[in-house]
Amino acid sequence: MTDGTKTSPARRSDATRTAILAAARERFAADGYDRATIRAIAKDARIDPSMVMRYYGSKEGLFAAAVALDLRLPDLARVPRDEAGRALVAHFLGLWEENEELTAVLRVGATNQAGAERMQGIFRDQLLPVARQVCPDPEQAPARAALCAAQLLGLALTRYVLRLPPARELTREELLAWLGPTVQRYLTAPNP
Repeated sequence: MTDGTKTSPARRSDATRTAILAAARERFAADGYDRATIRAIAKDARIDPSMVMRYYGSKEGLFAAAVALDLRLPDLARVPRDEAGRALVAHFLGLWEENEELTAVLRVGATNQAGAERMQGIFRDQLLPVARQVCPDPEQAPARAALCAAQLLGLALTRYVLRLPPARELTREELLAWLGPTVQRYLTAPNP
């Protein structure tokens, strides 16, 4: 038992982990995976770099822990079936506009195995179940979800990572008008 003036080792450990993860999220978002260093993250968290390695083992382990993203995808079963594509595109646009972590995850996913595995987990655990809600054939849900991911990640890459001017200049309504029907087709169209 403590007398109230000392912090227990468990509390210090939790506080250290929280500080490391907060610093890692900020550093990965600002610098990207490749330029973010354990040393810089440790400095931001005001701890020794050995502590980062003690808790997470490697930069890849730290990244995987730091980017546990919940996309908060909409329940497409509650959306009229013919509006599912537009609803999904609108949701992703909102996420990308609000969350720089997603940009960091995309950058890392394209260049690093740990990042690719994180993206695969997000696809498997979050996007695939949503696609299954509206796909006419459950057997085709993985392929249809992959096509949706290709469309949405392609937009994210051109608009938020590469920052191509034509992609940046499209308004939200234009993006919904162009991509909504495409994603809708991927989700619900008859099998070609």
